[in-house]
Amino acid sequence: MLLPAVSAQTEMIEVVRITEAMHSPLSDDLTGEDTALWEADQVREALALIAELPPGERYRCFVPGWGIRAHSDKELLFEIAFCFHCQGARLRGPGVPPEEQGIQSFDPESIPGRALLALFRTTVPS
Repeated sequence: MLLPAVSAQTEMIEVVRITEAMHSPLSDDLTGEDTALWEADQVREALALIAELPPGERYRCFVPGWGIRAHSDKELLFEIAFCFHCQGARLRGPGVPPEEQGIQSFDPESIPGRALLALFRTTVPS
């Protein structure tokens, strides 16, 4: 998956769990419950997994269940909302050029896709 160039400036990631009551496919906001703050090695691991996500066959639903907010030491860089059902990830934010904003496809059944979902799931109690 294509990450914006500003991803190299990421110091901290907020992990967001988006529930049905909190999301709208038409919303421009990444609204949900913050479940974790990742720094250092966790940031590098998450961004590496996202960068390794291969394209998938995108479906139409786009009902994201997970998202991230990537921050530098001073500001929000970008957000990604992930729908593991329709295989779409919406990239947006102040550090994302207009031509890179929007929904990209990804394969959630790939090794990085399964690892990323597992990483997200570790942030909520079972």
